[in-house]
This record gives sequence, C-alpha cells and structure tokens, in this order.
Amino acid sequence: MENAASPSKALPADGMSRWRDLEPFCPFSREKFRQLVIAGKAPQPVKFSERCTAYQNRELHRFFADPLNYRASKEGK
Repeated sequence: MENAASPSKALPADGMSRWRDLEPFCPFSREKFRQLVIAGKAPQPVKFSERCTAYQNRELHRFFADPLNYRASKEGK
C-alpha cells in the first residue's frame, strides 16, 4: 500500500516545479540542464527571489517529450 505522504511519481501537467521536483525525470545533470537553459535549449526558469527558481511544468513536459529539438519559447521576454 502506498503511503499518503509519499511523493508523486509523475510531474504534474500544470503548475511549477523546482529542480528537486524535476530532477528524477531529467536525463541530464543539474549543470548540463543549466547550460541548456542558458543556450535556450531548455525551459527558462522563473526567478521568484535570489534563491528560489522554478520551471513551468507545461514547458518541462514539452522539453522531456523531445529534448533534442526543444527551443525555449520567447513568451514573456
């Protein structure tokens, strides 16, 4: 029986996730993911404060579906 306090095994379709939430689904190291973000080849983060950054789950799902051909959208920038 699954514990009610156990973490979900799927990334939610909506909302936002921090690195620790998306790490189990990411085929890259944190540093490689950061490099892809800088290059515009991974979802752009939303910075809430100096130490709090999150990613939009919809963009993460698009990225994980096709990481080689993903290009960050220019929305909001």
